[in-house]
Amino acid sequence: VAVSFDLADLRGYAYYSGARFSIFSPDAVDALVRGGRYDEVGAAFGRKRPAVGFSLDVKALVAAVPPRQLHAAIRAPWSEADDVRKAIAGLRAKGETVVCVLPGHESEVDEFQCDRELLQVAGQWVVQAI
Repeated sequence: VAVSFDLADLRGYAYYSGARFSIFSPDAVDALVRGGRYDEVGAAFGRKRPAVGFSLDVKALVAAVPPRQLHAAIRAPWSEADDVRKAIAGLRAKGETVVCVLPGHESEVDEFQCDRELLQVAGQWVVQAI
């Protein structure tokens, strides 16, 4: 992470009374986070108090983070049976993403990008391409 200081950064709100900061990303047009010290702002409410705060632009933060590469998941039936639970746990231990589909919701699995399915074949749980 590269950090730099710009001591000439004077923009901001008039209520700042001390140090202020901005955090930028090379890919962002404007600051992602802004903040600083504003000791005088409490005077408007009858008492000056030391204060520090910041604001951030969630939309800009999300846009600055590259999208995560999703890997395809394995679709599995929902079951409380030990054998299927062990098969699912074994796949997850190997780093696989396993989506257990609730009964009656088999048609809703497209959103999970499943390219394989956990099926019982001859008494064994095996992964097969969809």
